[in-house]
Amino acid sequence: MPRLTASIGVIGGSGLYALDDLKVLAEVKPKTPWGEPSDAIVIGEVGGHRVAFLPRHGRGHRITPTEVNARANIAALKSIGVEKIVSFSAVGSLKQELKPLDFVVPSQLIDRTRLRPNTFFGDGCVAHVGFADPFSVPMSNLLYEKARGLGLTVHRDETLVCMEGPMFSTRAESHLYRSWGAGLINMSALPESKLAREAELSYGLVCMVTDYDCWHESEEAVDIQMVIANLTKNAENAKALLRASLDDIARLDDTSGVKTATQFAIITAKELIPKPTVAKLRYLFPNYFPAAAPKRSAPAKSSKPAGRPKNAKARAAKKDRGRSKRR
Repeated sequence: MPRLTASIGVIGGSGLYALDDLKVLAEVKPKTPWGEPSDAIVIGEVGGHRVAFLPRHGRGHRITPTEVNARANIAALKSIGVEKIVSFSAVGSLKQELKPLDFVVPSQLIDRTRLRPNTFFGDGCVAHVGFADPFSVPMSNLLYEKARGLGLTVHRDETLVCMEGPMFSTRAESHLYRSWGAGLINMSALPESKLAREAELSYGLVCMVTDYDCWHESEEAVDIQMVIANLTKNAENAKALLRASLDDIARLDDTSGVKTATQFAIITAKELIPKPTVAKLRYLFPNYFPAAAPKRSAPAKSSKPAGRPKNAKARAAKKDRGRSKRR
């Protein structure tokens, strides 16, 4: 039976653990060199398109933001053919105009994580991949326009702070991030988006505002009940946005350079990269780390006892006959 693949990946965040209208074809859980993904990846069809769905925190929300194995998640999605990812995430708002239940398609990131592996490289191989625009611009434009077309309240070009968690911010931190001009805060955009870039995948993030964090003087400080309640209200809107976007995502040709982001970023001399590291990276980049051609085996030696070759014997016999005639 041929292995099922999907070119579009969907990563669900808090409150979005399944796609109700997904016609399930299979569940797979690839074992990658970086471990297993957060849960089984559900491959199915939505609106005539093959989609791979992965709940970031696992079904039942079992994995903390710090514990999410983002490297395995991204590697597993790519291994089944995913080229484009739409990721959904709950966020807090750092601006008055970004209200709970609004959607936001961010354009920038500030990394405040501390404890998470955030690259596929290392262990004897160095790569410096560009990340100036952390989200695919064509993908982000598409998602924003589709949200507007559905009549959703949606904003764009905001900066998202990704914090370590799992606790929410202090008021001092919340005011600090506001002073930087940031508009959103969450715990899951990194290292996911960095790893997607290293893996050369188009990655777009849809943020669903659930609260005002804890900076707002007249609003209650964020707690998890508030987050889940607003996510539940917005879940149907998120699914509607995905359904409306799939046709265009399938046709999207990302010309922003994402598809070759790592090609010229590896600066370690290939012959100096340790073999175990090469084997891991080949899982993601078979074109950059091709398997060595098998060595041709030497011809088997004859088991016959050594002796004069037949042709040599024939030449000797002919020579002897010639001598006899001259006599």
